[in-house]
Amino acid sequence: MSRRILTVSICVAGALISAAAFAQTTPAGPDCAARATEKKLHGAAQKSFMRKCDRDAAASACDVAATEKKLSGAARTSFTKKCVRDAAAKPSVH
Repeated sequence: MSRRILTVSICVAGALISAAAFAQTTPAGPDCAARATEKKLHGAAQKSFMRKCDRDAAASACDVAATEKKLSGAARTSFTKKCVRDAAAKPSVH
């Protein structure tokens, strides 16, 4: 019985940590927009900054996902590249 409680506790803790990591990396758009405004960027400079900021945020989220999946080496690199590419293909909301 105590082993079952321990297993459930570990699963719940893992789910909470995953949710917290996801919540921290999801609002990249508004954060990037706020930083672009703070830097007073306009036109091409703003567009370039936003694109790089969104890509960096996606890479960070993908790294977290790769860590959660316990990937390493070539598998981690491949997963991260595909994840970032897929995130870039989705239209961002700004």
